[in-house]
Amino acid sequence: MSPLSRLFVALVTLSLGLACATSGSSTGASSSVEEVPSEGSSDVKPPTPLQKLTAPEGFSVLFPGTPEAQRSKVPVPGGEVLTAAWSADENGVLFSISTLDYPESVVASRPASDFFAGGKAQLVSKLSGTIKSEENITLQGYPGQALTISSDSGEVRTRSYLVGPRLYTLLTRYNPSIAAPQVDEFLGSLELINPPPAITPAPRSSSDAGTPASDAGTPASDAGTPASDAGTPASDAGTPGTDGGTQPRK
Repeated sequence: MSPLSRLFVALVTLSLGLACATSGSSTGASSSVEEVPSEGSSDVKPPTPLQKLTAPEGFSVLFPGTPEAQRSKVPVPGGEVLTAAWSADENGVLFSISTLDYPESVVASRPASDFFAGGKAQLVSKLSGTIKSEENITLQGYPGQALTISSDSGEVRTRSYLVGPRLYTLLTRYNPSIAAPQVDEFLGSLELINPPPAITPAPRSSSDAGTPASDAGTPASDAGTPASDAGTPASDAGTPGTDGGTQPRK
């Protein structure tokens, strides 16, 4: 697996407050991104045709070649996260797909947007990049987010989806001055095989709205924000009490 692939798996994991226990993740977090080919480079070869990769994790995707999966486990409060990643470098264009399987209790305690927000912030930070575009998307009815990030290491495009307790992330990185026609085909090729039902987060009360903050990692500070707002109606709730004491007219 290339350094950027390991980097991304580590970033997504770190963004959710997980302790990266595998050597692959820690190596990726400190690795630099490889140079992408420059315009007019003589090293560019005809691209390898994309072919369907079917994984036992329950999905298929069009991929250049047949990469081996890199799998590991990361302990988290309340259980462990199973991770898997596939990657290939085709003429300097990186193709990567990763999965993170969370305990259902973790997914049920937070909105899907939290799972996307942390990875986005960490990826932008580590790449020293800027967000060029972002969009809420869906895949077979499941929520997702598409990102394009510009950086000195190339343009990075990702698509992430929360499918039941699993987070899918497709990532590509390439030199935007060189045509990379396979990128769109790869990003749009993910198909889910017998996916599980979506997990609906339990509604939070004003008293425990900030509870997931201690476990949520990077998005935790945002997740607690509604807690302070949630108390606003409480002060108004007493107003009718004053009116309620008005004596009836004589």
